[in-house]
Amino acid sequence: MKQREQELNKDYIHRINLALQYIDEHLDDDLSLGIISDRAMYSPYHFHRIFKAVIGESLNVYINRRRIEKIALVLIHKKEVSISQLSLQYGFNSNSSFTRAFKKFYGVSPTEFRKQLPSKFSKIGKTESKIGQEQLIFEKYICNINNHINWIKMNAKIEVTEIPELHFASITQIGVNGMEQTFDTLLRWGKSKGILENENVKMARVFHDSFKVTSPDKVRMSICMLIQKPVISQGEITPVSIRKGKSIIGHFEITPDNFEKAWSSLFVWMSEKGYSKSEEKPFEIYHNDFRKHPENICIVDFYIPII
Repeated sequence: MKQREQELNKDYIHRINLALQYIDEHLDDDLSLGIISDRAMYSPYHFHRIFKAVIGESLNVYINRRRIEKIALVLIHKKEVSISQLSLQYGFNSNSSFTRAFKKFYGVSPTEFRKQLPSKFSKIGKTESKIGQEQLIFEKYICNINNHINWIKMNAKIEVTEIPELHFASITQIGVNGMEQTFDTLLRWGKSKGILENENVKMARVFHDSFKVTSPDKVRMSICMLIQKPVISQGEITPVSIRKGKSIIGHFEITPDNFEKAWSSLFVWMSEKGYSKSEEKPFEIYHNDFRKHPENICIVDFYIPII
């Protein structure tokens, strides 16, 4: 019975992953319950219950949140795009309805949100935000851009280069809690498939959401294993690919508590050098297990795909 339940749970996760991928790729399209449930191969009623059980939010709440977070990222990175254009593109009937929804999440209007953004990340930007009833801190930037640049000069080797198409076997991770267990689950799967016999196998993490605009307990990530060929979906194991293209790579040897500073500084470096992020997801590739290092040092490469 227990094995049967585990198989059912893996099937649920596999089908929900199909829905999440479709939603991410069609945030500016019609995302009705019927369309999404069809992608997940469930009846609308059954899908609605399973989605909420797995993700912790109803489908409508999840889609609305993802659209608003997407708009927030555009407001940060593309100053030339008008707020009216964004509200229409992502399915809001009017500017007023969009403004109300946005303010519910971030505590300020889209116009005020854009005004409060630090110029080229040079000031501290702390905006009290609301997601549902929860208060959270939206941004954490250190005092000025020079601190970022000086820190990354001391702690990273950076290059801009063309990377090949990369293939990962992954498990979906919602929120920051429980990541270690997810990595261990993926390692057990890799061992069972003989993949770990290759000493060049690397673990990785792909970010589908940004900590800038998404609460840490809702950020969606893929906990990954870098493999040679695309994998076929197998229960909770899902294929993830990064397309061939130019990327900024930051080579770091840091402790886990410096990851946030490293990512912030790398994005500052990107902005200062005049690069723009592409639609591909940022990701990390690990070259050791920091838990086995005497000083908990993680040897890791951070990738920002760019245009």
